[in-house]
Amino acid sequence: MHSWPAFVSLSKVAFMKISFSRTFAALLVFCGFLNSAMAVEPASWEITVNAGEHDRVGTPVRVALEVPVELRSAKSAVLQGSDDAIPCQLTAAGLQAEGDATATRELHFVLPSLKAGAATTLRLTVGGDTATPAESSSAGMQSFAWADGKPGETELTFAGQGVLRYVHPTLDETDAKTREATYKPFHHVYAPDGSRVVTKGPGGQFTHHRGLYFGFNRITYGDDQKCDVWHCRAPAYQAHEKVVAKEEGFVVGRQHVQIGWHGAKGERFADEQRELTVYNAEPGQYIEFSSTVSTPGKPIRLDGDPQHAGFHFRADNEVAEKTKSQTYYIRPDGQDKPGATRNWDAKSRNPKAVNEPWKVLSFVLGGKRYSALHLDHPRNPKEARSSERDYGRFGSYFEYDVTSDKPLNVRYRLILKDGEFTAAEAARLSADFVSPPSVTVQKR
Repeated sequence: MHSWPAFVSLSKVAFMKISFSRTFAALLVFCGFLNSAMAVEPASWEITVNAGEHDRVGTPVRVALEVPVELRSAKSAVLQGSDDAIPCQLTAAGLQAEGDATATRELHFVLPSLKAGAATTLRLTVGGDTATPAESSSAGMQSFAWADGKPGETELTFAGQGVLRYVHPTLDETDAKTREATYKPFHHVYAPDGSRVVTKGPGGQFTHHRGLYFGFNRITYGDDQKCDVWHCRAPAYQAHEKVVAKEEGFVVGRQHVQIGWHGAKGERFADEQRELTVYNAEPGQYIEFSSTVSTPGKPIRLDGDPQHAGFHFRADNEVAEKTKSQTYYIRPDGQDKPGATRNWDAKSRNPKAVNEPWKVLSFVLGGKRYSALHLDHPRNPKEARSSERDYGRFGSYFEYDVTSDKPLNVRYRLILKDGEFTAAEAARLSADFVSPPSVTVQKR
């Protein structure tokens, strides 16, 4: 079990069962506040959540809040429903937070259930001087935590179980092999039970495919300079520069990193702010990927092809070597046969491979079947051109012109689960992402 940071104190907890697999166990209420010599007057809000047109089950909800300055150090709060409390967490505003990011906090919680057309009102309380040590061991309290692993690696765990691994080595140009191993950062994804990494690193079939990754192979910038930060052919590469922020807690684990894009002469021509947010929610590893790419100078033209640009997931190389005949895809128009793929290409411009809101890749690894659901947000640039491979890589790309006053902003969600998705389940999870519950906030 993860031990909480020394500065966190916990309120009393009560017990209730919630059918989430991450040992929600018996947690009812969870508060964490920085110790202070002075008690701070608490603040309260009424938060009304409306399900809209869709049934909601285990839906992550993010709410921007205007929090008084004296309470902005609060990490968590009490969120009370009509019958029970809901575990929640306060974080700094995320990379693509709505509203004034300099003045808001974000409240995160997982809505257990709400029928289409229904609404529920919750009461949020932040602050106060009643926080006391809780029976955290008996409550089974568990949390996301970030920690450094091997040099150039950072691990996200939940209750000590692997969730993500951020791989961010320093570029090493000693020889071709060391360069290949270090020319771009990426995130590995663990199996939902934390037993193994299910994504691919350097080497294997197509060494440039790595875990969760983002880039473009046809970039034009400056005075007609051209480069490729997908294959990262020398001298181009992507480089981790720093961790901008991180969040740890019961509901959310988040990492915001800064990555430099280096071009035709090895120079840095673009800045990427990349943020991954992981939710303690069903049905498995529940990961949101956000990125902002900006230029301080001349415009940047981002282009590519479906196989070598955009945001992609690549399964472990064992799929390519042993089990690709068992790979199949589910799309909004149905499940395809094993081994079959659908791709956009410039000649046919296949309309069925454009602007797909969701897609499932189901693959076998280590004798076990996993399924990954890729969700594309409607605000991402369009047209989005899809790519699929039987060896376990899928994603999409688009064309975009980045200028000093028009950065690129993208947002995707990827959910990895044991076993198989149904089309209905994928569509429900897509609805949670593209048309989430509406939320209104009233200060008390």
